[in-house]
Amino acid sequence: QVQLVESGGGLVQAGGSLRLSCAVSGRTFTSYNMGWFRQAPGKEHEFVVVINWSDDRTYYADSVKGRFTISRDNAKNTVVLQMNSLKPEDTAVYYCAATLRYSSSSLMDYEYWGPGTQVTVSS
Repeated sequence: QVQLVESGGGLVQAGGSLRLSCAVSGRTFTSYNMGWFRQAPGKEHEFVVVINWSDDRTYYADSVKGRFTISRDNAKNTVVLQMNSLKPEDTAVYYCAATLRYSSSSLMDYEYWGPGTQVTVSS
């Protein structure tokens, strides 16, 4: 079993930065690939990025490539999403999620989800 809780969301101006954290509990933390999704107002869930446990390789959505960086801290059981050069279109509820699939961008492949944290970027 895996439990996820996001934190670090807030309000920032365009061009600013935010650092989101996902606290992970459960004995199989290192066996899961950890991803981030987001849901903007009135829109569907959108894949953001995933980091794979086996090789630590990452897969980013084109919309965030070069601006967002994912990392994991196994000692603290935490996954971090560093978001730089934020744009108003990044405004969304951000969710962390866990999957056993490799480099998956599909919502259906993710078994565990956090409750989400709000990110708002003003222009």
